[in-house]
Formats: sequence, C-alpha cells, structure tokens
Amino acid sequence: MNKIEVNHLTKIFGAHPKQGLKSLKNGEQKADILKKTGMTVGVNQASFSVEAGEIFVIMGLSGSGKSTLIRLVNRLIEPTDGEILIDGEDITKMDKNKLIETRRKKLAMVFQQFGLLPHRTVLTNVAYGLEIQGVDKAEREEKALKSIEDVGLKGYEASYPNQLSGGMQQRVGLARALANDSDILLMDEAFSALDPLIRKEMQDELLHLQNRLGKTILFITHDLDEALKLGDRIAIMKDGQIVQVGTAEEILENPANEYVSNFVKDVDRSKVLEASHVMKKPEVLTTYKDGPRVAVRKMEEAGASSIFVVDKEKNFQGLLTIDDAIRAYKETIPMEDVLIDTVHSASPTTPLNDLIGIAAETKYPIVVIEDGKLLGIISRVSILSGLVLGKEKDEVVTA
Repeated sequence: MNKIEVNHLTKIFGAHPKQGLKSLKNGEQKADILKKTGMTVGVNQASFSVEAGEIFVIMGLSGSGKSTLIRLVNRLIEPTDGEILIDGEDITKMDKNKLIETRRKKLAMVFQQFGLLPHRTVLTNVAYGLEIQGVDKAEREEKALKSIEDVGLKGYEASYPNQLSGGMQQRVGLARALANDSDILLMDEAFSALDPLIRKEMQDELLHLQNRLGKTILFITHDLDEALKLGDRIAIMKDGQIVQVGTAEEILENPANEYVSNFVKDVDRSKVLEASHVMKKPEVLTTYKDGPRVAVRKMEEAGASSIFVVDKEKNFQGLLTIDDAIRAYKETIPMEDVLIDTVHSASPTTPLNDLIGIAAETKYPIVVIEDGKLLGIISRVSILSGLVLGKEKDEVVTA
C-alpha cells in the first residue's frame, strides 16, 4: 500500500472556490479564472502517490503551487476538492480530533524557517512535540537525546538557538521531527535558507539518516540539483499542476513537454547518472577452478590482456593479467597469488561524478560490486558515452 496517495487534489483561494472548481473542470486555465473571477488556483487537480520509505520530491518555480500542496497534505490548508490518503485513510474526511491524532502519530513537518523556540534549549526544543502530546519528561528527553545524536548534535543539548549556526538550527528542526517517530516527514524548502556548503552537508545528512531510518519523505524544493540528488522520484509543478512524475533519469531522458525540457537542459548528467547506468558485462570471466591455462585461452579468444576472476557464486576475487597468468602456469603458482586485488570498485548507485577522476587515473576498468558480487565493469569510454549520449536500456546491466 502507498504511504501517501493524492487524487485530484485542488485548492482555489477566493470567495467562491466551488465556482472556480467548476471552471477548472470545464477546462479553463489558471490565468483565465483569475481574470474572470479574481480567484487563484493554488493546486490544480494534482494526483501522485508516495511509497513507504521513498523520498518523493516536488519541485517547481516560485508560485508553482508546491508549498501549498504540502500544506494540503496535512491540512494546514483546507483543500477545495480531492482526496489525501494517509495509510489508506482520507485525511480530508477526518474530524478535528482524528486529524490531530493523525498529525501527531504519522506526520511531522520541517520548515524552511527552522521554527525553534528561542527561550528553549536544543533538548527542550526537540522534545516540544512530545511534551504537547503529554509524554512524561523522562521518556520525551530520552527520545529527544536519541534524535539529537542522530542528527549529529550530541553535546549541544543545553545550547540555545541563538548560539547555533543556521545549519545546526535546521538539524534541531529535523531532530524535533524525528523525535515524534512519525512515519512521514513533510519538508518544505527545508534547506533553502542555508549557505550552499551547509546545504550540501544537510542533504548528505538527510540521505544518511534515510538509509538508517527509512522514513517516507515528501520534500519540497525549487532547486533542481537538490531534487535530483535527493529524490527517488520527482514531481515537477507548473501553475498548480503536476506536469511530470518520474525518476531523475526518466525526466532527463524523456521530458514530458517543452517546459520540463527547458527546466532540465543544463543539468550536469554526471550528478544524476549512476554506475549502473553505464556499466557493461565483462566479455569473459574466469574462476580459480579454471586455472591459469584456461584463463590464458579465454583471454586469447577474447583478444583481451586481462580477465576478471570470480568464485562460483560470482563474488569478485580480483583481476588477472595475461602476463601473470602465463607466469602462474609456467611456475605452478596458485592463481590467487598473482591476482591484482586493488582494482577500483563502485556500487551500482555510485554517481558518475565520483568516478570520473578515478577512471582518468586507473589503468584497469572500475568494477561494480554489490554484496560482494561482480555486476559489471566501467571503462573511461563507458563514462564518456554515458555523459554525452546516454545509454540504451538494453545495454544497461541490472542486478
């Protein structure tokens, strides 16, 4: 089941929203409705779903409706029409008490402007949500301390917000959201107010936390690089509408329209493409069981000067050059004693940007390994062709 499911969600600001809704459903555009009625279409029949444990990024320019949308999801703003299902329950139909309970147990929000209470310490700021819920002091402080440690602020429990940098204050805001132990984090331009270097650190911190905690995150941003870095999937908004939903690669390779195409045309592909997108299957492999003589024959048949060695379960063992294989055969040396085991490796999700420098310096292909198993190899040519031309899906090796 999807953690969040949004169906035809609409928000119209003005005196007669139902009239505006009728105009929308008749096909009238946002600008026409504003001109004719004075009402503003904030969100226009948006539909999307977010899977459990996914980082789903909604991005768009100022005025696109993204911040309105996230506030509709927890009903900080009341929707005009549509459904918002949280774990299958429609939050738009909840009464006040049920809505409060759902917000406390399932939804936590992190804002751009930190929202810290200046007279409270880091500890009591982080514990504030639990305090409101009536959790006893010992339990809430225990949970708050754990969240503070999770975001890297251990030792700052007694500090006040004005004693912290902007990045540290945002970590406090994130810790407060984590302390509530909500399944879903709603993050509205959470890092936009930070300096570029601190912003990058917070993005890395969020990904690190997500790997450990597996939260469902709805993240709002106007920054395309941030969206591409963080999002498992991305929704692009324009004039209150969602114009495309997809992975970073899907959006880059197949933009839905001219607006999306213009949006992504200057993206640095090396920050988006991963090792799995450009790796290829090795032409030949050998095992210890084959021995050096068989390894030499395989290299001769393939016209290769080296060969990758795996065990019977395809766990990577090392690289064998033809010179070392011949020496091992002639001198009866165990093949494992002449293997090169210092070959550079990457995971399938390693960004190409991290591999460009390595590929330029290494004399051997980079091996792509997951759980010890050899999935593919990457040469300098693979990286260049991936950056310039992209890769056809039938050439991409997947796990």
